[in-house]
Amino acid sequence: MSPRFLQILWPAFLMAGVLEMLVFAVVDPEDLRWLGAEAIPWSRQAVYTITFMILWGGVSIASTTTALLMRAPADVNRGRRS
Repeated sequence: MSPRFLQILWPAFLMAGVLEMLVFAVVDPEDLRWLGAEAIPWSRQAVYTITFMILWGGVSIASTTTALLMRAPADVNRGRRS
């Protein structure tokens, strides 16, 4: 695994944990509904796990986008012919 990959995933992991704590400090997993209809038939642990994975994926995408936008023009254009 490349160091750049780990530099993106580790902070995203930590932030996903913080975001999950903030979300579930306000929202009870047992009160979640499918678009207002019936209750979600998952256990609390399943809701926590899936929510964490979704948040981790979202923060990872944001971090990856930031890392790509911070690359120097010389790095981006390296190997191109004029």
